[in-house]
Amino acid sequence: MKKCLNYKYVNSKTIHSLLIVSLLTVSCGSSKKAASNKSSGSKAVSNTENLRNLDSKFNGKVSKSINEILKDAEKYLGAPYKFGGNTSSGFDCSGFAVKVFEENDYKLPRRSADQAETGNTIDIREVKPGDLLFFATAGGTRVSHVGIVHDIGNDGEVKFIHASTTKGVIISSLKEKYWNKAYLHAKRIL
Repeated sequence: MKKCLNYKYVNSKTIHSLLIVSLLTVSCGSSKKAASNKSSGSKAVSNTENLRNLDSKFNGKVSKSINEILKDAEKYLGAPYKFGGNTSSGFDCSGFAVKVFEENDYKLPRRSADQAETGNTIDIREVKPGDLLFFATAGGTRVSHVGIVHDIGNDGEVKFIHASTTKGVIISSLKEKYWNKAYLHAKRIL
């Protein structure tokens, strides 16, 4: 009988550990439903090409409402990552997007996979500040991360603000190998 109890304890402990690792791996509420982007055709193979040949149509002007969203996003820079979090004491990626847009009277679904179903799909070469970028950080084509386009550099570099699992709320670049490989598609909701 003692042997069975030890087996159950180890098995339960192992399952608990696996659940924690799984939650950290998919980080921002991945979904079984794959969010594909048939119209823009920009998956991992073509991401680098899209960035290298970026002929951005963004003119550098940001509307007042988008500027307010970006200011609200920036005030959370440095906030820690917290799975399921949507306050300044800790955010996950989708909670961060929800909070920032909510503060500006825009409602987004809570999960990143659901956010990926809203708005209009746009080509990466057409993104502008305030657009949403979606990623498959766990591999495959399942949306598991979201970021808000923060700015577009003169060289076409797309920077986005998001809640990173390791560094909290930060600004990253789509030129970074990790994000470039994980990039799925962009959406315009404003």
